[in-house]
Amino acid sequence: QVQLVESGGGLVQTGDSLRLSCEVSGRTMLAFTMAWFRQIPGKEREFVAAVKYMGRQIRYADSVKGRFTVSRDNGKNTLYLQMNNLKPEDTAVYYCATTESDYAGPILDEYDNWGQGTQVTVSS
Repeated sequence: QVQLVESGGGLVQTGDSLRLSCEVSGRTMLAFTMAWFRQIPGKEREFVAAVKYMGRQIRYADSVKGRFTVSRDNGKNTLYLQMNNLKPEDTAVYYCATTESDYAGPILDEYDNWGQGTQVTVSS
């Protein structure tokens, strides 16, 4: 069974940076497209970024382009999200997810496994 554990969240100020990590266990992450989503209470979970296996294709939400960078270290079975120039509207719980399909996009139902989330809070 695949398990995903996110870490790296915290409380920062506007303009600061954070790097989130998602450690995968149970299977090699080589087989997966991996993604980051985020969710604010009372709102739908929204897509942030996705990267296909071997990093051959990367996709970002328009709201984070130029500020966030997704990467994966298949040897360490870990997915990362480098977040720069953080804004208060980036405040959310961030989740990582995996899919064995060839899909790398915003549709939640395409993803099979989810982590428990890590809170990111950006103060103004």
